[in-house]
Amino acid sequence: MADQALLFRQDEPATRSLPANIEAEAAFLGAVLIDNRVIEDLPTQLVPSHFYEPVHGRIYERILQLLDRSAVVTPVTLRPYFESDEALKELGGLAYLARLTADGQGLLAARELAQQIYDLALLRELIMVGRNLVDSAMDTSETVSPMEQVENAEAALYNVAEGVSENSQALSFSSATRTAIQGIEKALNSGGHISGKTTGLTSLNERVGGLHDSDLIILAGRPGMGKTSLATNIAFNAANRLLDDIKDGIEAKDSVGAPVAFFSLEMSADQLATRILAEQSGISSSNLRMGRISREDFQQLSFASQRLAELPLYIDDTPALTIAALRTRARRLKRRHDIGLIIVDYLQLLQGTSSRGSDNRVNEISEISRGLKTLAKELNVPVIALSQLSRAVESRDDKRPQLSDLRESGSIEQDADMVWFIFREEYYVLAREPKKAQDGDGADVVEKHDKWMEERARVHNLAELIVAKQRHGATGKVTLLFDAGITRFSDLADDGAAGDRYD
Repeated sequence: MADQALLFRQDEPATRSLPANIEAEAAFLGAVLIDNRVIEDLPTQLVPSHFYEPVHGRIYERILQLLDRSAVVTPVTLRPYFESDEALKELGGLAYLARLTADGQGLLAARELAQQIYDLALLRELIMVGRNLVDSAMDTSETVSPMEQVENAEAALYNVAEGVSENSQALSFSSATRTAIQGIEKALNSGGHISGKTTGLTSLNERVGGLHDSDLIILAGRPGMGKTSLATNIAFNAANRLLDDIKDGIEAKDSVGAPVAFFSLEMSADQLATRILAEQSGISSSNLRMGRISREDFQQLSFASQRLAELPLYIDDTPALTIAALRTRARRLKRRHDIGLIIVDYLQLLQGTSSRGSDNRVNEISEISRGLKTLAKELNVPVIALSQLSRAVESRDDKRPQLSDLRESGSIEQDADMVWFIFREEYYVLAREPKKAQDGDGADVVEKHDKWMEERARVHNLAELIVAKQRHGATGKVTLLFDAGITRFSDLADDGAAGDRYD
């Protein structure tokens, strides 16, 4: 951003210049060089691009690098890195570094100076976005989509609000390494098995390490397998864990829980709420819908609803959303509620932005899957997108899904960081129930039904979550319990199958 700001500074008329305070930048750098601890207590996280003067940005970047090595930073220790800096020579050369610390007034208001530097950088970035918006809006050619311009405008404004477009800057490897170490430390502190957001299912967390920021996770399965149930379970578990952690004195940023945005294109908000109420109250969702409950059940339901009222879980049940509209709504929820997990139910019900998208559904699905992955990276949150599978599954003897079964586009597999398949053998076993034995039937009829009863007992309430693709580790499967009455997935007491390899 500093290079762009410099270009604007050269082009601006003498009567108007971009907002900046060079003296405040110099005073702040002087305060840091006098007392390195100043940088540990800033109201906002400054990055080199926030400085208007490019030399100041480079000085601050070098300060951060040296502090990361636990070195003491002074004008003397900085000197070797700036001996050949031509821009610094224009300001007085190496003597300029010493002059930064000559006046210690910056120490009296270091926090205020840092805030001012950040705010002015925000204004400069806003000016640049405004200019780009005007230039784009003046383009009236037929190839330009006004709605796409609105989407791009909101994305640009969101980036400004989230930190002066710092996400668009190239990161040094040392910065990327610090982020990676923080993730590893979080996994260590959680007991050595989760570095992302929790799914609430221990066996699944151990398999995938939690839900990682910027990941796109595809949760796929045939109808009746429990995709939406698992998604609502994960949504509740993540939001509820955040509540519990905050009550235990853990800061939200250190929690493995998160506020959740649930975009439901198939079910209404009240239907999803009924599912979660059934799960938490232990009352069958069908009984809840029909009112077949006792007064004791209703009291239990009331207690559960009071707890759920506090959940940081936000449901958007707007039908027929485009991928652009979904991204816009997700940004607003991120800005207002700092959501840490997004769930979309389901991918095939989203629409592309092109008015001709329906002419080629494969291309439209490709646009949607790319848009979801872009959203995950832009907001730096995990995105779980539910997906339908093709009917090819039904034609096989083994009904377990494969990556080739992902419906309508191979780009879903390509864009996803993880692909999960949910499979319940019980669903298919129940569908092939043989004729029950009647008086006068032969022994073969009785034997056939008895064998079916044994098979049903073997798979009763069991579900397999197949991790068919994972960028972060091995694939495999996790065996879970599924209570269809209250639509709840849970861990097995002893999940011997959890470690089985699938590939």
